[in-house]
Amino acid sequence: MADKRNSILLSVLLLVSASAFVEELDDSFMENKAANDIWLIKFYAPWCILCKQLDPIWHQIGSELKSLGSPINVGKSDATTSTGLAKEFRVRGYPAILMLKKGVKYNYSGPRTKDGIMDFADRVAGPLVRSLSSLQLFQHAMNRHDVMFVYVGATSQLKGNYTSAAEELIIHTYFFSAPRDILPKAVSLSSLPTVVVFKDGTYFTYNEQHDGDLKTWINRERFPNYFRINGYTLYAMGESGKLVVLALVEEKNLCEKSQRYKSLLEKVAAEHREIYSRNFYFGFMEESDYISGLTMGEVIVPSLIVVNLSIDGYFLPPGIVETERHLLDFMNGVLDGNIQCQGGNSIIQRTRRFVYEMKVKLVLVFSQAPLLGCFLFGIVLTIASVFCYLCCKARPTLTNHDDDDDDEDGIPLLAPSLQRHKKRTNKKSD
Repeated sequence: MADKRNSILLSVLLLVSASAFVEELDDSFMENKAANDIWLIKFYAPWCILCKQLDPIWHQIGSELKSLGSPINVGKSDATTSTGLAKEFRVRGYPAILMLKKGVKYNYSGPRTKDGIMDFADRVAGPLVRSLSSLQLFQHAMNRHDVMFVYVGATSQLKGNYTSAAEELIIHTYFFSAPRDILPKAVSLSSLPTVVVFKDGTYFTYNEQHDGDLKTWINRERFPNYFRINGYTLYAMGESGKLVVLALVEEKNLCEKSQRYKSLLEKVAAEHREIYSRNFYFGFMEESDYISGLTMGEVIVPSLIVVNLSIDGYFLPPGIVETERHLLDFMNGVLDGNIQCQGGNSIIQRTRRFVYEMKVKLVLVFSQAPLLGCFLFGIVLTIASVFCYLCCKARPTLTNHDDDDDDEDGIPLLAPSLQRHKKRTNKKSD
């Protein structure tokens, strides 16, 4: 019993200690902060369930950053009371995670996990372009990052463009610079200065004539060619302009078909990179909720699908995909326009998707909290009933039962036009 009390007391002390490293912010924050302060801020609402789930993670982040001696200050703000601060940061949903550094605001849109947020904080708080001064530092960076952009060469206009791209895209990826002599000897560069991307066990250089704008090229190449994809990553991939070939598989205990789809995509991504890397990314997803919302229906697992996140569209294979040739024909059909794109972001499609998402949420509420679901449904039904009643009450009456509208026999006339017609007839008779 004593051990249990001690455990509870220790948990409370740890929670209080962690809370000490997270400051509650209000509307006076922008006036009181120092110019060079770096802040990681969570905006929340008291009724938001996701905000409450994030709260213990947020306190862990505050405690860990302080223990590491990080210059990052961690805060949180109730957006429903500190409305001025929420408006300053253009908060649209909860929980919203942003970083303020030298007057520049950076929005975090990744997964709400400790590792994801800590990586974002480390990336944005540090230099825009990190210098690699030795081969050991270069190898260390290569081991840490699946995709790595490196500027090689002296100061130039290209480096200015590279730094400008880093200012906007630092929320997504790291940027490095290095002299030519610290790169591995196997890396062959035809000219300097240049920008090199290392990923998928290889590298290739930026070519302005072939690749266009540098920032667009970096945005397009900041993902591995084949990897595990989640909903957050898939949403971010829409900015790349590439299509994504997805294998939808089970979360656990993959069947033989799922394993075959994963292997097939990985093989095509590696062996046909030169042909398809400008148009496609490849990957697999172990969750289908995002795709179900995109297609507005239950998706089959395992299955293959090509998605176009820039327009919320998708392509389904016209037949069975069993071999590499089947997959290549499917991809070529998408590129050639022979396979019709479904979905889209037209007004009709967005309305249908909104209705579908509301239906899914209602079903979830009724399944997990039936009483709350009935209460909410009752409120909606009551509002609809009152609205219909007011509309019916305000509708004008077609027949008028005033005494002036009755004929001599006390029979009400059907309409004013008939009344005028009868008067004209009576005049002619006279």
